[in-house]
Amino acid sequence: MSELNETTTTPVTITQSAIKQLEVIRREQNIPEDQGLRIGVKGGGCSGFSYMIGFDHKQDSDQEFIINGMKVFMDKLHGIYLLGMEIDWDEGLNNRGFTFKNPNAKTTCGCGTSFSA
Repeated sequence: MSELNETTTTPVTITQSAIKQLEVIRREQNIPEDQGLRIGVKGGGCSGFSYMIGFDHKQDSDQEFIINGMKVFMDKLHGIYLLGMEIDWDEGLNNRGFTFKNPNAKTTCGCGTSFSA
């Protein structure tokens, strides 16, 4: 008998406007449906860590979630930095792009894409 591991909560939130933009990117770049959205962090950036977002195949160390209908992969080790984060898409006059609202960030940089924890 196989065990079903179901999670009712997801570590991050992706707004509808961000999902819409990600679907546009997937379509325009012909990204296959078997790839999911990878969300993570890497060392670097002006505050210590930078956010990673892009389409990729699932890796052995990944957790998989369905967020607003999108398959999302996240390395288990990155969860501590991303728990509770919201990813949004901004179409403002001064800024256009993905924004990251992270409750775990102690400081952030002016560009909003790097943080320290």
